[in-house]
Amino acid sequence: MKKFFSLLAIITLISVSNCTRLPENDDPVLGIWSKTEISAVEDRMSSSIEKEEWIFNDAYLGRYHQYSQETLTFSTDFKWTVDNGVYSIVYGEESIEDTTVIINMDDDPEQLEFADGGIFALRE
Repeated sequence: MKKFFSLLAIITLISVSNCTRLPENDDPVLGIWSKTEISAVEDRMSSSIEKEEWIFNDAYLGRYHQYSQETLTFSTDFKWTVDNGVYSIVYGEESIEDTTVIINMDDDPEQLEFADGGIFALRE
């Protein structure tokens, strides 16, 4: 009898695990988006490079990175949702303001834009 219940438990576990698959997400926002700002330092005749990077994955999660002169200075996770083409980005860090953007696939490279048309990030 123990063998029967063990077999039944194994079959139940296999059945449940096969039914809990996440649907495939092929949203156009998936991938890496970035914004780079280069500012000249007048005193030294050099430049400062600041870069922000958003990595969107298919589980509606992502990773945000800030770089200064190619050195990682800050990193945090974020969650994202999409509703009628409007993407909401909610950061895990309270010091960063949550953002809503839309995707513009007409330009090359593709752009994430604020509602007023300002550029948020470009696809890498």
